[in-house]
Amino acid sequence: MVPGHSRTPEAQAGATAEAARAHRFSQARAARSTATLEDYTELIAELLATYGEARTADIARRLGVAHPTASKTIARLKREGLAVARPYRGIFLTEAGRAMAERARARHRLVVEVLLALGVPPESAEADAEGIEHYVSEETLKAFERFVRQQKSG
Repeated sequence: MVPGHSRTPEAQAGATAEAARAHRFSQARAARSTATLEDYTELIAELLATYGEARTADIARRLGVAHPTASKTIARLKREGLAVARPYRGIFLTEAGRAMAERARARHRLVVEVLLALGVPPESAEADAEGIEHYVSEETLKAFERFVRQQKSG
């Protein structure tokens, strides 16, 4: 660009669209990073509620990952203040971990409800919600909530 000359409106629009696209990709990368933590906290909360304990071996088996993979992710949960491990007692969620698990569980239930309302078979709705739940924006979740309320009331 020549000093003193401004960009054309078309160039400005292109730069704005490019920045918006970069922002969307950045959000998707952040969601992928958080998705694993959400899956782990959600499962740990379920194991604690059902069995009173969450052991690394149980987590690995339920998520279909190797024990070292589960151990590595649990270490990350601990570093991020979402879980604590007690010797011979398993893994427990902190308040922040419980909050993350509840948010993930609520999003999952909502996405399943929307998919079922659209006629998706229950097994597919559950499987698809596992991926969708992590990438849905707050704006889209609010639209999902409105949709589900309308379906129930009308």
